[in-house]
Amino acid sequence: MNTIEMALEELAERISASLAERIDQRIKEMESDDKAHHLLYRVLGVSREEGELIDRYQNTGRFLYRHIGTFLEESAIMCFEASKDDTQRKVRLKAINGNRPRSFEVDCLVGNKAYEIKWRDASTDGDHVRKEQNRVKTIEAEGFIPIRIMFYEPNRKQAQAIQNNLQAVYAEVGGEYYSGSDAWQYLKQETGIDLLEILERIAAKKGL
Repeated sequence: MNTIEMALEELAERISASLAERIDQRIKEMESDDKAHHLLYRVLGVSREEGELIDRYQNTGRFLYRHIGTFLEESAIMCFEASKDDTQRKVRLKAINGNRPRSFEVDCLVGNKAYEIKWRDASTDGDHVRKEQNRVKTIEAEGFIPIRIMFYEPNRKQAQAIQNNLQAVYAEVGGEYYSGSDAWQYLKQETGIDLLEILERIAAKKGL
């Protein structure tokens, strides 16, 4: 096993442990939650048992998605760091337009390339596009090329439309946008590391 694969496996173990701890904590907290709203579940044909499961998975699912985002973003940055000596992580740039927000964080800078790394973006909020437009214009004004890497595409049409708009925003300033299989391939091309293949091996070791 090479060094980067070992590091990614260790990262997976740390984040997996954190996820399990947070889920366990939340489940214990939910034991004392007010469940009066379950009356409305029953009115709409959802049983007590189903209602309990819905609440549980709604709560714990948010932790899962958050940890997935952290893991995949960190994994991608580690791939850049392993292959590019000029990699900088978490660089903040002052916004050029307005005061909301006053600055933007770049997940990873590699030379003149400024990366926004997402595991998936299912936003359906129009303000999301405007914020991203300000982000890429700020990055361009600082002399960097904005590049968005999103490893999994959203399933819903409204969220897909938002992503199409974001792709156009990047294109307007000469940036680059990669999603789905193109994102995995781009990272492999830029770093020489096949992250997807490594993650498949890690999952296989867990028997999952």
